[in-house]
Amino acid sequence: MTYKEQFETFIAERLPEYQALALDIHDHPEVSNYEFYSSDVLIDRLKKEGFTVEKDVAGHRTGFDARYQSGKAGPTIAFLAEYDALPGIGHACGHNLFGTTSILAASALKQIIDEIGGEIRVYGTPGEEGGENGSAKGSFVREGFFEDVDAAVCCHPGHRYSLTSPGLANDPVDIKFYGRASHAAAAPEKGINALDAVIQVYNSINALREHLPSDVRIHGIITDGGVAANVVPEFASARFYLRALKRNTLNEVYQKVENIVKGAALATGTTYEFGLFQNSVDDIVVTPAFDAVFLKHLRDLGTSEEEIATKKPDALGSSDVGNVSQVIPTIQPLVSISDDYIAGHSIEFKAAARSEKGLASIGIGAELLALTALDLILQPELLAQIKAQHQAAIQTEVLV
Repeated sequence: MTYKEQFETFIAERLPEYQALALDIHDHPEVSNYEFYSSDVLIDRLKKEGFTVEKDVAGHRTGFDARYQSGKAGPTIAFLAEYDALPGIGHACGHNLFGTTSILAASALKQIIDEIGGEIRVYGTPGEEGGENGSAKGSFVREGFFEDVDAAVCCHPGHRYSLTSPGLANDPVDIKFYGRASHAAAAPEKGINALDAVIQVYNSINALREHLPSDVRIHGIITDGGVAANVVPEFASARFYLRALKRNTLNEVYQKVENIVKGAALATGTTYEFGLFQNSVDDIVVTPAFDAVFLKHLRDLGTSEEEIATKKPDALGSSDVGNVSQVIPTIQPLVSISDDYIAGHSIEFKAAARSEKGLASIGIGAELLALTALDLILQPELLAQIKAQHQAAIQTEVLV
């Protein structure tokens, strides 16, 4: 029996259990730093598959690190697992499928890893959608979890099959101003208006947009504007996402926005706080040679060219997969869960994430990831080529 046939047999036997697991997670949506149920059921499954699992890692109480090491030398491949939901709407990004697919793929590869050599890891990374202690992959990178990993793989649910797309770097920032309360009519001269400072920031950012590169996106809300119309607001705050196609560009945008905040504080007499409210997210470094391995197996499965979106979309979103891609070769292609177009973060996407096609995508994605990882292990020259191309892309990005 070939390795591919072993994968197919294992996945076919296990798929109903993993589909039930995906539905269970879908029924228990949890946001960043609160994925207690989802992480526990995924950890239980990994333990049943023979992985050694450590939970509460990298500063994330719902994160985990699962490992299986063969007795033979070989590369270390990390499968990335996401399982957080969106506030209010639930699993409208399909992360109930994302985590189960990665674990099934890793478990399939584990069936032959003792024979071929190497190490398999599954990193449970909370809060990809952001939120409290969100974008955990940044923490995993910072804490050194990828220093001895050769490559990382995962796939995301989507409308059509597609290869890894660029993603915008994202700095999520909170802006807070502190003034002095006073009666707005009887003694306005005694007050220092923190809301004025926030409004100046908002208007100044609007003016700044005219002088920024076309790939930059800045969008935000006022989170606190005061408590009563007849009281000078002593506190006001806003939250913004600052995004750009490249990290170097975003660092410059961050500094410009901070200067705006400083200017507003000086103009209004307030004091301020400015900074990240969760991990920053880096842009996704695409390694075409790595995606080509996945694409070959996708075509070998009989996927028609009409089902595959070969043109990369404009990078309008962000993912902390980008943080991983900055340090090792990483892929995050899309696996189709709907025959018709569905927008991410929508009711339709949430429905597709538990549909028949959505649940079938777990087996398809798992086989594709397992086969891709297998090629990296069996073909050292291919892995070396991918690493070299990745390093060249990193160097190009540094020079931009």
